[in-house]
Amino acid sequence: MITILNIETATKNCSVSLTVDGNLLTMKEIAEENFSHAEKLHVFVEDILKENNKKWTDLNAIAVSQGPGSYTGLRIGVSAVKGLCYGLSIPMIALDTLEILARQLVVEKGLIVSMLDARRMEAYCAVFRPDYTSVGVVEAKVIESDSFDFIIDQEEIHLIGDGAPKCKDVLTDAKFIYHDSIVYPSAKEMCKMSFEKYNKSEFVDVAYFEPFYLKDFVLPTKKK
Repeated sequence: MITILNIETATKNCSVSLTVDGNLLTMKEIAEENFSHAEKLHVFVEDILKENNKKWTDLNAIAVSQGPGSYTGLRIGVSAVKGLCYGLSIPMIALDTLEILARQLVVEKGLIVSMLDARRMEAYCAVFRPDYTSVGVVEAKVIESDSFDFIIDQEEIHLIGDGAPKCKDVLTDAKFIYHDSIVYPSAKEMCKMSFEKYNKSEFVDVAYFEPFYLKDFVLPTKKK
């Protein structure tokens, strides 16, 4: 039995799940405006292990959501996982945040556009087919009327994530379908993803791995 801990902190959602052979055992998560990841993450991990009578040494690997997303959230999650993997001498698995988000939606046709807020009228975007294979590259897009012209020939374009509401006044054609209930990626969708990567030995280097920030971090300054 392969036991994997999954950690998702790329957005306001602090999410942790524990899986055995890709099957979910337990999940804990909370989404708060003030980013409580630093306080909640390790508590969630310890609670989940205790509730399932698991020890640290029972873990075969730890998976982390690699971004793009919040600079602070990614830094907290990746730093925690790197420390745990190094201390336990177990593999580290990195998963694409926008694919994790996309897997919350099941559709039979069209395309899924995962969108995470990147402030102002910008969003981190990735496009997926119904089987979650990617179309194009991950981008930080300024939302305009022609932002998705490269997939405009699709009958249905499903928009999800906390960046999607920015499109509602711009992308108004009936083919753009908004799923308002899907806001943040969750560790629940990481279960099968991390197990598949484990079976393929697709691990990252604990010492040198860095989150996929996509954009440079800019320290906000106070107005004079």
